[in-house]
Amino acid sequence: MGHWWERNIVDPGKLPLLLALLSFVFSFLVTRVITRLIRAGRGPFKNITPGGLHVHHVVPGVVLVIIGGFGAVGSGGHTFGAGLSAVLFGLGAGLVLDEFALILHLDDVYWSEQGRKSVEVVVLTAAMVALVLGGFLPFGVNELSPGERHSRGLVVMNTATNFFLALIALWKGKPRTAVFGTVIPFVALIGAIRLARPGSPYAKRFYAHRPRARAKAGLRAFHHDRRWARPRRRFENFISGLSDPDRERERERERDRQRSGGGGGPGHGCG
Repeated sequence: MGHWWERNIVDPGKLPLLLALLSFVFSFLVTRVITRLIRAGRGPFKNITPGGLHVHHVVPGVVLVIIGGFGAVGSGGHTFGAGLSAVLFGLGAGLVLDEFALILHLDDVYWSEQGRKSVEVVVLTAAMVALVLGGFLPFGVNELSPGERHSRGLVVMNTATNFFLALIALWKGKPRTAVFGTVIPFVALIGAIRLARPGSPYAKRFYAHRPRARAKAGLRAFHHDRRWARPRRRFENFISGLSDPDRERERERERDRQRSGGGGGPGHGCG
């Protein structure tokens, strides 16, 4: 174990990245627990509202990211300062990306359906960093031998090809495939050659006069969403504390039926 640690983490200089990843995940999880307790009215935690102004946790997150980022730039690769800067950066990044949806929409959508974007971005970020720690490098550079890496032309060609495939996958409406394809070129290749998602820029451009391709793409998207949408939403609900709108509507209809039948029914909670 010690030999593996030195060979794969310490020697390549990945310890600051590992510290940043761990602190990033820790920051996000702790923040979600605290915000859920605040929403439920439990525990000693309260919103920070000096002078009536609600200070979102993205604000201290930005401060920590700035301190950690500049500290990492000014520190040596194997110093205590580099490790501390990585921890501060990870803590700040967790706070910032936990409110990614707020930044994207410029609105407090933390507990709304749009708030799911924050959870998805955090999961994608953590997965990408974990892949880099595992030895993958962006755009397939890790697939080149040490001798090939000395050839700038091969590196540029390999990087450009993988970047192009990732762009095509993104053009076809597959952002997750494009993101993972930047570090796993085979994933980007699959996303680039398969049918585009309905409504994507690619589908609007090339499927407008191809009804068979448009129908096939819609059917494939339907089967994919039916298989994966519900498990993904359950995972997002578990992590974020969000409720499923369809289930909430069903509960509301059940309450209405109980009230119409004279049963009364429970009142609304802050859920």
